[in-house]
Amino acid sequence: MNEYDAIVIGTGSAMIIAGRILSENPEARVAVVDKDDAGGICLTRGCIPSKLVISPAEILYDLEKMRDFIDAKVRGVNFGRVMRRMREKVDRESRMIEESLRRSENINYFKDVAEFVDRYTLKVRGKEIKSDRIFIGSGSRPLVPGIKGLREAGYLTSDTILRLEEMPESMVIIGGGYIAVEYGNFFARAGCDVRIVEMMPRILSNEEPEVSEVVQRELERHAEIYTSHRVVEVRRDGEVRRVVAQGESGKVEVEGEVVLVAVGREPNSDVLRPERGGVETDERGWIKVNSHLETSVKGVYAIGDANGKHMFRHVANREAVIAYENAFRNAGIEMDYSAMPHAIFTQPEVGSVGLREDEAVERFGKGNVLIGYEELRSTGKGLAMNADGFAKVIVHRDGRILGAHIVGKSASILVQEVATLMAIGASYHAALHALHIHPALSEVVSWAFGNLMSVEEYRKFISRNT
Repeated sequence: MNEYDAIVIGTGSAMIIAGRILSENPEARVAVVDKDDAGGICLTRGCIPSKLVISPAEILYDLEKMRDFIDAKVRGVNFGRVMRRMREKVDRESRMIEESLRRSENINYFKDVAEFVDRYTLKVRGKEIKSDRIFIGSGSRPLVPGIKGLREAGYLTSDTILRLEEMPESMVIIGGGYIAVEYGNFFARAGCDVRIVEMMPRILSNEEPEVSEVVQRELERHAEIYTSHRVVEVRRDGEVRRVVAQGESGKVEVEGEVVLVAVGREPNSDVLRPERGGVETDERGWIKVNSHLETSVKGVYAIGDANGKHMFRHVANREAVIAYENAFRNAGIEMDYSAMPHAIFTQPEVGSVGLREDEAVERFGKGNVLIGYEELRSTGKGLAMNADGFAKVIVHRDGRILGAHIVGKSASILVQEVATLMAIGASYHAALHALHIHPALSEVVSWAFGNLMSVEEYRKFISRNT
């Protein structure tokens, strides 16, 4: 049996841990195991390739906003070039990571499946490896629901859509979350006939309702959207897939050349078999961790998608640092998710951090919550860009910032100011005190904090202005 100072499962954020181990102790022996291409989900099948694919949609959106002033005609999106560019960049980065792993004298790299066989013991390629410090960054995979006829008809996921060589003429997307909306927005703007079927009453149901409304209103200009419809059957009719969905008023049938399933993700624990190593999972298979990211077995940690908490690369990167500090320095650091920002790269963009309005009211009471609001068009830059959208901020009466939700141009950048203020524990007065460049879009954040009102006042304001 081969024993190591640490076993790292996954080559995404978990590589931060491997790097720190070898930086602190150049003589350490580390086993790195990943059954997939090196780099993790984000690089090889997630955020990086998807942004390389959908990036042209932003240019198309900007041109559309300026159509009264710019006489330009877009002949189309060269889908083949978009996909080749994506694959070239992703494959190059993945190869560099794999080559680095194979060159390291202190890392044994196994590009294979790992599974627990006992506590602190895994089997890879028929051999057992062991360590009293194991870091699980095994990721997740697209969830495929058991819809009648789906597997027989054939479908794409966020993994397999990256293998497309040609733009499909039409597409049905099952799901209305961020993956569905990002891809739906791109394909629709690029000329594909897109239909989105979502079982929830609105797309992006985890965002503020006002945010979802703005995105849906814009997306409906290019795609058909069916909310409150649950897909019950998929049939293949020659080169066409027919999707049957049940709504409150009956069934609808939509068709497309391809079907993209984007209803969420599920864990890889059925492959890893953590229960054999005493590592507990929840009812869905996500690995249970405490606030220090340690599993039910001392010295075994789970980060990123593996623990099912917040499946974003930037969160997994932070979790990796904390897991390392707790495992090797006994630091006792707790993972804090309260100021965790995220973004949705659709048009218009979405950027959010912290609590939603309903969560803030439930936690602190309606009387202790204040809400600020400002439209992007109120800023000089927003007015010049014909920018849709707004910034909504949520604060406690004592000055604490509880959350922010921005939809519009550069929302992923604008929300970072609020995330930073929350991370350092600053009150909303800091945003008011800080000088913001005029007439930049960033003024919308400080102006929203300057327009605070009660929850009741905000509800009345929204009902009058939407």
